[in-house]
Amino acid sequence: MTTIDYATPLKFAYWVPNVSGGLVVSTIEQRTSWDYDYNATLARIAEDSGFEYALTQTRYAASYGADKQHEATSFSLALLLATQRLKVIAAVHPGMWHPGVLAKFIITADQLSHGRTAVNIVSGWLKDEFTGFGLPWLEHDERYVRTEEFIRVLRGLWTEQGYSQSGKYYDITDFTLNPPPVAVPGRPHPEIFFGGNSTAAQRAAGRTADWYFSNGRDLEGFKENIAGVTRAAAEAGRHPRFGLNGFVIARDSEREARETLREIVAKAHRPAVEGFASAVKEAGQATQDGKGMWEDSTFEDLVQYNDGFRTQLIGTPEQIAERIVAYKAIGVNLFLTCYLHFQEEIVAFGRDVLPIVRELEADLARQHGTELDTDLLPAVDLDRAAAAVTTTPAGTAPATPAGAAPATPTSILTEVSAR
Repeated sequence: MTTIDYATPLKFAYWVPNVSGGLVVSTIEQRTSWDYDYNATLARIAEDSGFEYALTQTRYAASYGADKQHEATSFSLALLLATQRLKVIAAVHPGMWHPGVLAKFIITADQLSHGRTAVNIVSGWLKDEFTGFGLPWLEHDERYVRTEEFIRVLRGLWTEQGYSQSGKYYDITDFTLNPPPVAVPGRPHPEIFFGGNSTAAQRAAGRTADWYFSNGRDLEGFKENIAGVTRAAAEAGRHPRFGLNGFVIARDSEREARETLREIVAKAHRPAVEGFASAVKEAGQATQDGKGMWEDSTFEDLVQYNDGFRTQLIGTPEQIAERIVAYKAIGVNLFLTCYLHFQEEIVAFGRDVLPIVRELEADLARQHGTELDTDLLPAVDLDRAAAAVTTTPAGTAPATPAGAAPATPTSILTEVSAR
């Protein structure tokens, strides 16, 4: 059974747009750029707007419109050095990294950032990225066997001297990494995030991860995910926390927000989304029990390629805040958000949505016999955040000219096995 933490304030993160094309596969205007200067400014805006985390995407080959990509770990380090408080989560693939090498890199980044580094372990779904590099492509559930070993190596090397581990994929013998990660109160080592909707993913997360991330889900769907992870965690004596993806469309009226969603979908790169959909519909068949990432995603869902519309953070600030706190009431601890226009909309989220969220969280806590611990809230400087917004960022992805056919990335038409 999930224990709800009513006293701890929700945490908020954003997807780092370190790949081109924005976070929706659409020709709608997105005042967002994948370049470093835009992202460094965005990171500072986010930490001043009440955001505690950023997640850098890992992508090596073009997919769903992201034809250019910055590597996740190096980009994460750059953002850490550009900020003071923001924690940056670097997404990484087991099979492309040796866990010992990654453990050392993360320790260095942690030292340079004074304890603000984290990792998101992505078991992998884009087959071309592995086979194109000449790397083994494992079947779905076997990828999670490797992922569990990978995470155990990371944690062992970060927390023990003379660490040893013998497994199917990794053998570590009496190895010590010095210096260790930064000693941060309440954090035994850099946080380990891990995602996936399949049964294998939920079990692996429960047994090994600090945080479980999910694609966008409705309330009932995410309850099922939480239950699956919690069962596995209970057997291992562990207590992971839960994060959920959501695409935010906050407008003055619900009608305006819904109209924005309709425009995003109407201007979707249809060949790209359909090609991606036809591939990921095989996700369920790649698992032992027929349950996998994107198994029931519609065309509209896949326009935001992590199912962000399904969380329904769409409407007025009041409606979005109410929706967010409804998720907290079932066990969500963190929201991973994305936007059309990242800089200005993150400021607006911090100004218009977060104060309502905090009021509703306080009410929820009191209803359950406790108080919201406001000492845990992050520092906010909305004036500085608003002043930093770049209104016309260099490199903004332009809309496709009228009558022009959007390019279809070939890699999204390849055979895909989802997480």
